Amino acid sequence: MSDRFPAILVSREGEKGQKVEKTDLGLDDLMEGDVVVSVEHSTVNYKDGLAVTGKAPVVRRWPMVPGIDFAGTVDASDNDEFKPGDKVVLNGWGVGETHYGGFAGKARVKGDWLIHLPDGLSGAQAMAIGTAGYTAMLCVLALERQEVTPDKGPVVVTGAAGGVGSVAVSILSKLGYEVVASTGRAGEADYLKGLGAAEIIGRDELSGQPRALNKERFAGGVDAVGSTTLANVLSMTKYGGSVAACGLAGGMDLPTTVAPFILRGVSLIGVDSVMAPKSRRIEAYSRLVRDLDHDKLAAMTTTIGLDGVEQAAADILAGKVRGRVVVDIAA
Repeated sequence: MSDRFPAILVSREGEKGQKVEKTDLGLDDLMEGDVVVSVEHSTVNYKDGLAVTGKAPVVRRWPMVPGIDFAGTVDASDNDEFKPGDKVVLNGWGVGETHYGGFAGKARVKGDWLIHLPDGLSGAQAMAIGTAGYTAMLCVLALERQEVTPDKGPVVVTGAAGGVGSVAVSILSKLGYEVVASTGRAGEADYLKGLGAAEIIGRDELSGQPRALNKERFAGGVDAVGSTTLANVLSMTKYGGSVAACGLAGGMDLPTTVAPFILRGVSLIGVDSVMAPKSRRIEAYSRLVRDLDHDKLAAMTTTIGLDGVEQAAADILAGKVRGRVVVDIAA
């Protein structure tokens, strides 16, 4: 059997350009690590869109196999925690940025970056969740730690039709929260209601010039947008409420004041998924098995092969992707 396998490779072209090609690689081409995984599924996240299109400097080592997530089966291991045949999941850790990632038939990585695929999830489902969904769960856990409970009032999810937003809406609604879904895509209202959103609001309601304080409206929120959207959400958060921030689709700036924090005791919680410790990853995935409706996960998911990655990357940056995109490596 040949040790060659398909991969998407991004290479430098000129001073600032890059080229994307589907090619074949071998085991000797892979980077250092103590576990070799046969990758069966990956996914296209917003960060993958940036890496493949070159719209932002996500890739920091060239050439690079993008793909910040993967699920598959261990082929070989020098790590005591994993053995051949184990089903595993990887999210983040710089994979697809500085270390060859998931858009390939095989990956060699550090075992410390892996977790075992939890019972109750297939590899395809784990990638339907992906970094976006796992981040959404981390946001929900953060709100729970701040005692933002369903009885406190509605919670807002920004960028609700995207990957993080779709999973957040589904989880929060299943947990009994009244979910207000904010989206710039009015045509996705039925989709979001199907995921459990109680109310749909337009992006413009949260994108205007922020005031220091607005009328108290939300007990909490999950924000994947940043910038003026996050500033407006903070200004509308109720006394003692909390907002989990995990994205910057609208920009890295935050044009707010200290008013929500010192006059209403609002908490802004930063949520990082890339370097989160293994114990928190395992907790998040165990909760995803329990608290994410698998039928709703299927409804928000489309599947492509490696040949579709480049187009999906462009589409996700253009706001044309609904929910989650799974990459079936063998397709």
